[in-house]
Amino acid sequence: QVQLEESGGGLVQAGDSLRLSCTTSGRPFQMYVMGWFRQALGKEREFVAVISQSGRVTDYAASVKGRFAISRDNAKDTVYLQMNSLKPEDTAVYYCAAGPLFSSRPSEFTHWGQGTQVTVSS
Repeated sequence: QVQLEESGGGLVQAGDSLRLSCTTSGRPFQMYVMGWFRQALGKEREFVAVISQSGRVTDYAASVKGRFAISRDNAKDTVYLQMNSLKPEDTAVYYCAAGPLFSSRPSEFTHWGQGTQVTVSS
């Protein structure tokens, strides 16, 4: 088992930046593909970004490509999501997730954090 805890959310204005962190404990962090997902009020959970176990391969949702960057520090058992040029439509609860496969599908991820709220005002 692995436990995940997100941090770094908050209330910002459009155009600002935030960096989310997800720290893990339990089974070796480097075993897992790590992903970020988000869920806006009244909407389904959607893919944001994913990073391979080594950190060498990443993928992004079209809506965040060029603005967000996912990275990981295997020595610190932590994955990050740097979010730049934030827009009101980025407002959501952001979740980190761990899984065995490089995928954009929530169903492929076996472990989830509790989420952190990001609110972007216009």
